Amino acid sequence: MAQYTRIEVVQTMQETGLIPLFFHQDIALGKNILKACFEGGARLLEFTARGDFAHEVFGELNKFAIKELPGMILGVGSVTDAAQASLYMALGANFVVTPVLREDIAIVCNRRKVLWSPGCGSLTEIAKAEELGCEIVKLFPGDIYGPKFVKGIKGPQPWTNIMPTGGVSPTEENLKGWFDAGVTCVGMGSQLISKDIITRKAYGELEQEIKDSLKIIEKVRK
Repeated sequence: MAQYTRIEVVQTMQETGLIPLFFHQDIALGKNILKACFEGGARLLEFTARGDFAHEVFGELNKFAIKELPGMILGVGSVTDAAQASLYMALGANFVVTPVLREDIAIVCNRRKVLWSPGCGSLTEIAKAEELGCEIVKLFPGDIYGPKFVKGIKGPQPWTNIMPTGGVSPTEENLKGWFDAGVTCVGMGSQLISKDIITRKAYGELEQEIKDSLKIIEKVRK
């Protein structure tokens, strides 16, 4: 069962502006990555469930977060159907992110009052997602659409909360472009938690990268 309500998750997304994305099959490494993100100031992490037995890894990471990292909100991404969403919610996922808009996922998440964020690529999809109760829409792939698309959406729908993933990097120029366009928060995967950091197990560097990214976000939001 989720430890945080969808309202709390939305508020944290709005407050911090950053959701790191990560997956690795090594549980010990995953705990260290999760802790580095937490120590850096991140309060959310999207576990991108793309590998075999990924749910087993997620379960262990979520137990670790609950016990050792108070206030850290762990969710799951790359969810493709309602059955997978239900599995991860049974393991305590606090939010569910999907690459596409699927009504079956909306139904099971709404039933448990768990935040879900579907990948959308048009105003029609975004409107449909909001009709189904979506609070924050995932813009994916972000690098294809870009900040101009976000600005265009916010014109007729200023109430829409958008979270781009893909095409987001931890530089002031990139982040300023997104937040100036009106995004609520951003998701960052390999641009933040790089293969190099994972290979070298450079957890201290990741912690500093998170801190720097959050400082940039705070600055460009002013």
